[in-house]
Amino acid sequence: MTDTKTIIIAQALISGMMACLMTGFFGFLHFGPTDRWLHEWFEAFVIAWPVAFCLSLFVGRLSFKIACRITGK
Repeated sequence: MTDTKTIIIAQALISGMMACLMTGFFGFLHFGPTDRWLHEWFEAFVIAWPVAFCLSLFVGRLSFKIACRITGK
């Protein structure tokens, strides 16, 4: 398994990218390509990233355990 420091950094990057993409995508669907969309996207991202990071620490470990059980590894 990978060391803890690498897992934390990877989870920070993954959660940041996913929070950015998801808040941007759904904000765009809601507001369209407007100035309001950019403002709302930034605010949603600032809230979503820490939440996504905390949740990804739990969900990531659980997902790997389930995947290992399914693949028998």
